[in-house]
Amino acid sequence: CGVDVVIGEEVDCDTYGRRLISYQPEPASRTPAYLLIPKKALKDGISCPAVLCPHPTHAQDGFKTVVGLSDKPNRAYASELAERGFVTLAPSYPLLANYQPDWRALGYESGSMKAIWDNMRVLDVLETLPFVAPGKVGSIGHSLGGHNSIYTAVFESRIGVVVSSCGLDSYVDYKDGDLTGWTSDRYMPKLKDYVNRQQDIPFDFHDLVAALAPRPCLIAAPYDDSNFKWQSVDVIAQAAKRVYTLYGVDTLLTVEHPNCDHDFPQDVRAQAYGLFEKLLGVSV
Repeated sequence: CGVDVVIGEEVDCDTYGRRLISYQPEPASRTPAYLLIPKKALKDGISCPAVLCPHPTHAQDGFKTVVGLSDKPNRAYASELAERGFVTLAPSYPLLANYQPDWRALGYESGSMKAIWDNMRVLDVLETLPFVAPGKVGSIGHSLGGHNSIYTAVFESRIGVVVSSCGLDSYVDYKDGDLTGWTSDRYMPKLKDYVNRQQDIPFDFHDLVAALAPRPCLIAAPYDDSNFKWQSVDVIAQAAKRVYTLYGVDTLLTVEHPNCDHDFPQDVRAQAYGLFEKLLGVSV
């Protein structure tokens, strides 16, 4: 179906405008999202790169966290990128805050798969906007948004650059083998089938990150992250880099280990933004 974008409100944020929108990912479903547009993008002939910004877990604020409307520091990457000249679009994640779609009735196997499809339709929304540069789209996310940035890019080849902060380790390493955090309806309930036979899980982040090749990917795995083990991330990257090497682009898979807890510190965000500017360009 058509995305049928509806604008709910518009707010002037100095260098950019923030629109609360909803779009139609499929019949009988509407997804709320924030669309941030640099003011220079609204001038005739201006074309800007765009970034999908999946948000981290926040039961009350949801997607507000990435546009600076939450009390969580170091999470406003959608608004920070808009200030740098990127069009950003941050959809709400299913079953968080006020977005409560009946994903089973819509035919999905999990909340994660519903989120992936919602995110893929974001690319369709961006393609309707005359001020978005064709073929110039990245994705960035922290925590929940970190693994959804990767999940979506595995399915969506239009995403050219991927950044994941605190978003992953191997499923079998997560919480020392306790898969419970992954098995709620919001995420991937079918993983319950593998609680006592984890060796049979049919895919892991080794496969997912490798599937991003040859696209550039930056993964931030802090040393003191209590959710995801940085050592596991290194093993994943080492395995995935073999596929990047087959493409002759092994340097395009990068892992950073900031000295912090489950956070997305300013220096790593700046590195990510610089990567987008280098590979996607800036508004012209």
